[in-house]
Amino acid sequence: MTIQGKKVLVTGADGFIGSHLTEMLVKHGAQVRALCLYNSFGDWGWLEKLHCLDQIEILTGDVRDPHLAKTATQNCHTVFHLAALIAIPYSYAAPDSYVQTNIIGTLNLLQAARDNRVERFIHTSTSEVYGTARRVPIDETHPLQAQSPYSATKIGADALAYSFFNSFDLPVTIARPFNTYGPRQSARAVIPTIITQIAAEKNTIRLGSLHPTRDFSYVEDTCRGFIGLAECDAAVGETVNIGSNSEISVGDLAGLIMGLMGSRIHIETEDLRKRPEASEVERLVCDNRHIRELTGYTPQVDIREGLSRTIAWFTQPENLRRYKTGIYNV
Repeated sequence: MTIQGKKVLVTGADGFIGSHLTEMLVKHGAQVRALCLYNSFGDWGWLEKLHCLDQIEILTGDVRDPHLAKTATQNCHTVFHLAALIAIPYSYAAPDSYVQTNIIGTLNLLQAARDNRVERFIHTSTSEVYGTARRVPIDETHPLQAQSPYSATKIGADALAYSFFNSFDLPVTIARPFNTYGPRQSARAVIPTIITQIAAEKNTIRLGSLHPTRDFSYVEDTCRGFIGLAECDAAVGETVNIGSNSEISVGDLAGLIMGLMGSRIHIETEDLRKRPEASEVERLVCDNRHIRELTGYTPQVDIREGLSRTIAWFTQPENLRRYKTGIYNV
């Protein structure tokens, strides 16, 4: 199957990965309907910055509303479901919000897709569902461990998605990206946190724990993975990792970014930014053999090139002004 010419829905299109995926789908010739979270300002998030905005059908609403979900999926061939609450620290403070958006919202989209006979449903999971690695690299058979309310709701949403495949033959694929980074990412993530503090000429970089390791993928590679899975008939009914098969600690990552930005700024560990001990995911490194076998996927942007592109974007004054570098954004 090819996505070209198909009517597709992207939920969470106004967000970081969603806006990049929307942009890439337009380039692939898809007819894109973008669902943005309703607000009274009529703001479409990061979609406002896209040059292809006139080629996108914008719909505003909330996935927590089943009636909206029914409207959004109408006449769509493929659904890319990315809408979610994702900040782990905020999930400690507002877990009910995560249940409503990540679990109930997913249920609404699945039921609507079933009713509207959607032909492909790409559900977005997260590597956080694996928790601290029991073995590396992490393949799709690794046990799931709910180490935060956020990861618990994503485990629940994944299970719902898979149940609709088993119970109703809804053609679901669960895409499980590891840590994605790039332009437009929220400052709650570690790479924008480091870059924006250096760019704002802070005296020190304030970070949480420095020893955990992560597998980082540049956002364009993650989006290529999503589209590859949507176009792969053999991926129906599968859970598939998207990652780079490499890991780097937060401390080493900060050092790499400082080198690329020509900075020798001091790093200060701040307790406020640390997760509770049992909630911290100590190590994540992807085994991407499954997506490679299904789609031929290989990452195209290495960490140094991806960070250089990300730094170039964040250090543009009009972009840096959007970030509050003086506060801890959960």
